[in-house]
This record gives sequence, structure tokens and C-alpha cells, in this order.
Amino acid sequence: MLPLTRPFQILAISKLAVPSISPLLHRSFAQPFSTSTTSRCASSSSEGDAAPATESADHANSSKKGSLKSGLYLVATPIGNLEDITLRALRILKSADVILSEDTRHSWKLLQHYNIDTPLLSYHKFNESQREMTTLSRLRDGQAVALISDAGTPVISDPGLELVKLCTRENIAVIPIPGPSALVTALSTCGLPTNEFTFVGFLPKHAGSRRSRLLNAANQAVTQIFFVPPHKLLQFLTETSLIFGESRSCVIAREMTKLHEEFWRGTLGEAVMVFSSGQPKGEITLLIEGKADSPSKAPSEDELEHELRDLISKGHSISTSVKIVAEGTSVKRKDVYALALRLFAKPDETEESSNG
Repeated sequence: MLPLTRPFQILAISKLAVPSISPLLHRSFAQPFSTSTTSRCASSSSEGDAAPATESADHANSSKKGSLKSGLYLVATPIGNLEDITLRALRILKSADVILSEDTRHSWKLLQHYNIDTPLLSYHKFNESQREMTTLSRLRDGQAVALISDAGTPVISDPGLELVKLCTRENIAVIPIPGPSALVTALSTCGLPTNEFTFVGFLPKHAGSRRSRLLNAANQAVTQIFFVPPHKLLQFLTETSLIFGESRSCVIAREMTKLHEEFWRGTLGEAVMVFSSGQPKGEITLLIEGKADSPSKAPSEDELEHELRDLISKGHSISTSVKIVAEGTSVKRKDVYALALRLFAKPDETEESSNG
């Protein structure tokens, strides 16, 4: 046992000692050191619970297993370094009736590291509907359910949104347990403006949808944040350098909080050259500076025609192509549509449109 020199003071803890933090805290409350200590501890929780007063909301209407109240707990977990988990997160994970995780094999390493034996169930896109129904049944029965992602804060570009919606519709408590987030970690370190930003997340797999999303992002004046799988980094950089422009500044955050943490800074054009030689490892958060405030120059008719031809050649209808181009430029949709009809519509279609 670690020595406690005075109540509420914990000495430096080694990695191996971390799993026993929660029991130590419980013992420090359960075993009074003096009359004054007993008084402080008793006043911290009217339920006789070991949690600090600021967390007493977790304990009203306790679940069957432990001292947690019934509800869905969204528990943030480390994005790389296991030491970045909070004391509250550890207590919730130990006290919950069950833990939902996207990848149980990955999450088991975290639970094993901290000696947490709470049952772990998979919850991913292939079993979402089924798992949501069984989870709602647990919650209706008064259980406490913890939801974690593979890394970071749950529901952000991860499964869980539908479960949260179902809980709110049934007035089931949804309790956030804040902590690590790749989005915020990268943003705070990037050196790009942080007063406003857009979190785009993962891009769609469909080429047309992806291009539409990038065209919209390229015209925003605020920092744009993306999640990029390592095997798609070069493709992403190639597409964005064409749409955003090669001179646009970017930051590539990789392996954050881990041993090989890296923040690469430069332009999109430079990034294409640097990362074309090999595929990096680890999940990537990529940030691109917003569009500079300046009068937007309308694209020429030749440029509009090029964009339209490219989209139509990939199987998009004229109407869809017009919508994508109009959303990505400062040109009015009706003007783009008129150009598209003139270039691509059959004579009878053009006549029909003008009569309509």
C-alpha cells in the first residue's frame, strides 16, 4: 500500500501502482484518520459514497452492481497514452454493470491495465440495432451502462449517436465523463486559428460526395479538421491540394500522446511531396487553415465547364453536378445550370426547359 501522509494527498505513483488508485481513495474515506478527517469525509457525500461531492450526481438512484445511478455513461478514454485517463473515468468503468466498446480486443488492453473486470460487450455498425435494444432493456431495469470508443470521446465519429437519441427520447440519463479527444488535442497544438473551426471528421467513401464535402470546406474561412486513415493520407493530400490550393497551410498530427508523436507543418503541396514516399503509421488528425478573407473571384466559364464535365463523366446527373459546383463556388446555381444545359443538354431538353 502506498503511504498516505495526510488525507487527500497521494504521493507519486508508478505505472504499476495506478490500478490501485481507486481502492486507495475508497479506503481513505472509509478509514478515518482523525475526528476532523471523519467530518470532512462524511460531508462529501450524503449517500455515504466514496466519490467527491462534485461527482455525487453519479450516485443518486444507484444501479444494482455498485454505487452508480442508472444511466448511459459516455466515458472518454486515452487516445494513446494510458496515463491520460481520469480518476472519475476509472471509477465509472469499475462500477458500471457493463461496458460497450467498438473493438473489445482493443479496449480489453485498457481494462486489463487498470484491473477492471466489468463485462465488456461489442457495439459497432454491424450489431448497432440489436445492441441498442438490449442496452435499452438494461437501462430500463436500472443498470448503469458505460460507452467507450477505441480512443478518445465516444460518439464523435464513432458509434453511439442513435443510442444517445433513444435514451433522450425515453428520458434515460445520459452522463458525460469528459477526457481525451483527438480533435481538441490536435487543435490546441496546431498553431492555426482556434477561435472558430469546423470538424469534418472522416470523408465519405463515394468520390462525388467526398469532392462535394471538400469543395464546401475549401471555401470556409475557419480551420478545417479531418480524421484520415493512414492508408488514405496521400489520396487525401492530393485531392485537397487541388481543391484547397497547394499553398494552403496544414498540420498533420500523428500518433498523438504516443512515443512517436509527430506534428508535421507545411503547405498541402509540400505535404504531397513529403508523404508520397511512404505510408505513415497511426491514426491521423489533419488540420487545414481557413480560406483567407478576400473578395472571392468567380471561376471562369472554362473552369466551370471543366468541373461539370468531370462530375458528369463520373456518372453524376446534370442536376447533381450543378448542385455540387454551385455549392463549391460563388456562382449562382441558376447560372451554373444554364451553362450546363447549354453544354450538355440535348436540343429538345433545352427547348423544354425554356418553355417551362
